[in-house]
Amino acid sequence: MLRGRAVTLRPATTGDVAALAAIRAAPEVRRWWRGGDDLDSAVRADLADDTLSVYAIEHDGRVVGAIQWYAEDDPDYRHASMDVFLDPAVRGAGLAGDAIRTLARHLIDEHGHHRFTIDPAAANTAAVRAYAKVGFRPVGVLRHYERGEDGRWHDGLLMDLLADELAD
Repeated sequence: MLRGRAVTLRPATTGDVAALAAIRAAPEVRRWWRGGDDLDSAVRADLADDTLSVYAIEHDGRVVGAIQWYAEDDPDYRHASMDVFLDPAVRGAGLAGDAIRTLARHLIDEHGHHRFTIDPAAANTAAVRAYAKVGFRPVGVLRHYERGEDGRWHDGLLMDLLADELAD
């Protein structure tokens, strides 16, 4: 269990699948996270992925999103990558930033990570702003990075953060 200022992060379980799938079904989340027609299965697949660590984000006693990370363990390129989504009903309260700071501190202190990456859609300006508040900096545009539900390719934005740049 990881405690932030306003959120608690705990390993997500199969008991969280319905809540996380419902959040991912919200149009404001689904636009960026997608997951096909069966979001329950998409969430279960993430939980079953041995290379991915998924945490439920709790606020005021309820699940309001998820944050996940995976590691590049090659010692010459070692870093951690993160992804996060929140219930649109709690956006704007700084919970994403709190979750990212909490997870980053854990990854620095417990796993020895010194660098983090995150790759929002370039058009997801709210996410880009939220990540910048924590200290992430744009590295560059990943052109035609991912296919959207509309079938077209869309750009991503690679952002990174060094441990000593983590903003409080």
